[in-house]
Amino acid sequence: MGRTKQLNSTDIISFYIDYVLENNSKPSSVYAFAKQNKFEEAIFYKFFGSFEAVEKSIFNAFFENTIAALAKSNDYETFDARNKLLSFYYTFFENLTANRSYVVATLDSKKLDLKKLDALSKLKSSFTNYIDALEIETIDLKQKNIVQIQQKSIKETAWLQLLITIKFWLDDSSANFEKTDIFIEKSVNTSFDLIDSTPLKSIIDFGKFLYKEKMNIN
Repeated sequence: MGRTKQLNSTDIISFYIDYVLENNSKPSSVYAFAKQNKFEEAIFYKFFGSFEAVEKSIFNAFFENTIAALAKSNDYETFDARNKLLSFYYTFFENLTANRSYVVATLDSKKLDLKKLDALSKLKSSFTNYIDALEIETIDLKQKNIVQIQQKSIKETAWLQLLITIKFWLDDSSANFEKTDIFIEKSVNTSFDLIDSTPLKSIIDFGKFLYKEKMNIN
């Protein structure tokens, strides 16, 4: 056993994704996983304490890859919070689509409650910190306690919105996931319109879209 190349966490993540896709299950043990990929078991524990930790890192890597891609855009930093979040969503779901087989295998929308899925806990932390950094403007109520509640509510609502969008994308069978793109645009714009207290037009538009999709499904 042994490799000439020094492995890093990204290599182990790649091995893990390949294993899950090829075997439709997690490895039976770290020892067997390391042996199959020809590296010492101790190298695994240098980066991860368990396979669950690998799964958390995989979904967080989708987030980190998204942020890295956005950082290369000359326009991104000039955007307001609404357009930054839209850019994040489109780029994030491009990353998910590039790894759709693994994501679908891990997040079976018909069997798993996404809100309780432990594999997304690291992603949640990174994403809610990102939302906080956007400094989304809210109605100025001049009270510190209410402002803190607003900020916490925005982060939790944004996380729920991301989960709902992931669920929609998992179930989306449209070409190039065009319906997910529409869902992203309408849901993000509606959420910002609600914050701006000008919600009616976007709510009606989004409601029509959801109703149409429900009718098509049924």
